[in-house]
Amino acid sequence: MPATKEVKCTSSDCELDMFENHYTYDVAEDHTVADLSCPMCGGTDCLEVIEL
Repeated sequence: MPATKEVKCTSSDCELDMFENHYTYDVAEDHTVADLSCPMCGGTDCLEVIEL
């Protein structure tokens, strides 16, 4: 089963609290949350993986 990660935006100017990123089997192994941007504010350095 491909990985799913829950990610939160920590920017004080952003109203998004979290989103899920669903990966496919062919995602690069070195892909990290740093490669993503917030779908609401567009920030890249404000994203953190939510650890359960």
